[in-house]
Amino acid sequence: MIEKEIIMGLDMYLTAKRYLSAYDNEDKLVAEKIGNMPELKNGLMRVKEVSCELMYWRKANAIHRWFVENVQENEDDCRSHYVPSEKLIELREMCSEALKNRDKAGELLPTQEGFFFGSTSIDDGYFDDLSDTVFGLQNIEQLEADGWEFFYCSSW
Repeated sequence: MIEKEIIMGLDMYLTAKRYLSAYDNEDKLVAEKIGNMPELKNGLMRVKEVSCELMYWRKANAIHRWFVENVQENEDDCRSHYVPSEKLIELREMCSEALKNRDKAGELLPTQEGFFFGSTSIDDGYFDDLSDTVFGLQNIEQLEADGWEFFYCSSW
């Protein structure tokens, strides 16, 4: 028997969801294309929502801390939480500021210790997480305008 090594850690997901209206022709077309599976063709089920992984982070504990403090009311509970686009814009700007002023990065976005949360060093990995976040959140305004809503969830 081969044993698998389980590597636990902080996994973080930002999901974008969009409701598909039964009255909008474009939405109906999308729902029909997705719902073209035999299980759905019997008419008992209707595709009402599209959900996409917008971002994934691994052990980006400073980003996680920001979500816990600014979205989850300090409850680190591994549940899905709605994130207003304004908050994501705020996070993007905070990451940009920390990248421009690296000597103040730890004050702007402090790291967080935790079981399986990874390194708390302000190092290349930390700045890579910030850079990835800025890149991943660059089109938030357009996504919101197109009817997408955002949800953050973490697990470890």
